[in-house]
Parts: sequence; structure tokens; C-alpha cells
Amino acid sequence: MEEMAKVAFGLYTLIILGGSILAVGCTSLVRAMVGLIATLLGVAGMYMLLNAQFMALMQILIYVGAICVLIFFAIMLTRADGAGEEAASAPIRQNVLALLAVLAPGAVLGWIILTKPLPTTGIPVEVAIEKLGLGLLGPYGLAFELISVVLLVSMAGAVLLTWERRVGK
Repeated sequence: MEEMAKVAFGLYTLIILGGSILAVGCTSLVRAMVGLIATLLGVAGMYMLLNAQFMALMQILIYVGAICVLIFFAIMLTRADGAGEEAASAPIRQNVLALLAVLAPGAVLGWIILTKPLPTTGIPVEVAIEKLGLGLLGPYGLAFELISVVLLVSMAGAVLLTWERRVGK
């Protein structure tokens, strides 16, 4: 069973890496959004490996279901010019420096983890979902409501801007 977990970990890692490269490297915003969705689904798979099904479900519902749809909605409302400044490819020197900037912290952190591993602290205590929900919505209920209001206002603003463009023509 442990071998299957290692295989699943490798698969989810490849999905996360592939999706993140696609999200950052694509010139098309829609393809970049698909990469972001793949990355977030890979993270949800990692939560499943950690036996945190609630967190995996929330990852899918909130980030893939709500945030990505909102970003996709914003992409569809904008009219980006295909020949704009950001459409030109970056010089090779800049790409190499960006790759080094990404790999350097990973190499340093990997070396630290491999040379000085921390001892395990024990098995975490399992918390019931009801208790977790009450803990989150008790002191942080206002924050959840404010986030939903911000998302609602941004969607309404995007619709209003689109409506004004169409009426103005």
C-alpha cells in the first residue's frame, strides 16, 4: 500500500509541476487558466494523500470551482490584443535567469531537508469536521462573509463594465 502512495505522490507532483509550467509559460490566457486548474487539482490530490478529505473538497470547491471561474470570467471580459507587448517572447537570458531563480530555493531547501531531517513529532490529532466548521465560522465568520461580498462586488463590476461597453457601441 505504501508503494501506491508513492506512485500517487509522484503522479500528483507531475500534475502540479506540469500545470504550473503551463500556467506560467503559456501566452494564451485560457491555456494558462487550464494549467492553473490542473495545478489546483493536483494540490487537492496531495490533500487526499494526507488523509484530509475535507481540505481536498474545499480546495476543489473554492479554488477550482469559484476562484478559477471568476478569473476565467474576467479573462473572457477583457479584450487583450494578440500583438501586445506581453505577447513577445522573452530573451533566452531572461528565461535562464528565471529558471535559476526557481531552482535555487528548491535546491537549497532540498539539501537542507536531506542533510538535516527533523524527527517526527507524532501522530496529529484528528478533528471532527463539525468542530472544524464551528472553529472556522465562530471567530472568522465575518472574514468569510467579507470575502463573499468582495467576490460578489467584483463580479457585479465586471458585468457592469461589459454592459456599459455594449450599450456605448
